[in-house]
Amino acid sequence: MFSSPALRSLVLLLLALALATPVLVVAGSWLAGASPNWGHLSSTVLPSYLRHSLFLALFTGTGTLLIGVAAAWAVSRFRFPGRRVLEWALLLPLACPAYLIAYTWTGMLASEGALQQALPLPLPDIRSPAGAGLMLTLVLYPYVYLMTRAAFVSQSAVALEVARTLGAGPWRRFFRVALPLARPAIIAGLALVLMETLADYGTVAYFGVPTLSTGIYRTWFGLGDAMAAAQLAGVLLLAMVVLLTLERRARKERRISVASARAAAPLPLGRGPGLLLAAALWLPVLLGFILPALQLLVWSLPRWRDLAEPGFLGLLGTSLLIALCTALAATGLGLLLIWARRLRGDRPRRLAAGLAGFGYAVPGTVLAVGVVLVLASLDRGLNDLLASVGLPEPGLLFSGTLFAVVFACTVRFLTIPIQGLDAGLQNLSPNLDNAARSLGTASLPMLRRVHLPLLRVPLATSALLVFVDTLKELPAALVLRPFNTNTLAVRAFELASDERLADAALPALTILLAGVAPVILLTRSIRNPHQESPHADH
Repeated sequence: MFSSPALRSLVLLLLALALATPVLVVAGSWLAGASPNWGHLSSTVLPSYLRHSLFLALFTGTGTLLIGVAAAWAVSRFRFPGRRVLEWALLLPLACPAYLIAYTWTGMLASEGALQQALPLPLPDIRSPAGAGLMLTLVLYPYVYLMTRAAFVSQSAVALEVARTLGAGPWRRFFRVALPLARPAIIAGLALVLMETLADYGTVAYFGVPTLSTGIYRTWFGLGDAMAAAQLAGVLLLAMVVLLTLERRARKERRISVASARAAAPLPLGRGPGLLLAAALWLPVLLGFILPALQLLVWSLPRWRDLAEPGFLGLLGTSLLIALCTALAATGLGLLLIWARRLRGDRPRRLAAGLAGFGYAVPGTVLAVGVVLVLASLDRGLNDLLASVGLPEPGLLFSGTLFAVVFACTVRFLTIPIQGLDAGLQNLSPNLDNAARSLGTASLPMLRRVHLPLLRVPLATSALLVFVDTLKELPAALVLRPFNTNTLAVRAFELASDERLADAALPALTILLAGVAPVILLTRSIRNPHQESPHADH
């Protein structure tokens, strides 16, 4: 079956198109003409959605740039107490979704909260557009930090030394040499931050900030207009395409960076300045991870017996089932697409991998709209077909089950195994394939005996990242879950929305602890190639 390579390529392309169908449906929603409610939306709430989305993008973009670039420069160019710990500790806020720290900071800053009780002055109300921007900044700056630090570490020591011999001081060397060379990486990290900001639903919905993301949900469930919701999602999708294009261009431009085998050695700081710098760098870690984690732990301790309650076990079981199925589906499909492209790199297979990897740039709310439109049509068509031949109608087989959530999360996170396995296969010499073929090994046995054993680490890493990201996914699960079915993320959101912050702590803490796993994996990629003595930070 499928003996022709051209036929296999066509099948793979059709598979990728099927995965991209929800996105294509949203993108093509305008082809049917504007929704009857569009005029009302555009004259009333759409300007507010756009204004608040733009404000959050500017606020979060500026904040993450300041924190991420400054932290990356500090840990890559200076030697101070605790620098080795801060290298990876600055990534910890990635483990905490923005909507979780929004709940915890609201509780800590409330009149009965821990911080308000400890301080004599009244604290500001954090539920505002600026407060939402601050929450997003605290958990998203690691994107900029990670990519910018990698660029700083790879820069040649020669370029900085030449600038110093020409009389440039530390600040001029930073702004005139290091920063321009790292600009492509900074832009790439910033594009990821802006995509995550515009895609956020939990934080802005909890704080009552009207954005495009919350507007899609309100239009769909408030007005009951799926077409208007799809067209709003199309506006958000257009913004994502622009940001994704900028990120890919920046990635290509990274080739201009000057690098050499000799990295610049970190400059030692005196004890006083070093301690001040360390304290400043610990601040975002404290605000974005340590304090929220401690507050969730304090709230959870009196409820530890709930871990054995059927309600919590049901939430945990449903969340783990969705995450496990998504991880297996995404990793399996990613392996199929990338391995098939390695065997035959024709245009259909390259296009298939590119189409399938686009989902990560699509917000969960946009995907949810597309998935419902596609799967609901599929259910209706199947029921009508069976009814026409006199068979009983099965009802909602796709759009009313957990399949919809797994499908949406698979489409959204498929790019993780595609990129991870692509990098893993590129590290395997083509001579391995040629040697296996010369011994008479067919394609599938070669995958099983040669490629899979060598891809154990990328496979496991990709599956774990997809698993954890699915556990944290809120918008798709909130919209697509079957009736009377919850996940940890949805339950935490519902309890927090009802101001039951302490009750939301246990599912929230479970999600946060699960998010630490990919952060531990990321710490392996941030080591400075410049070898230092074991006592370099002391």
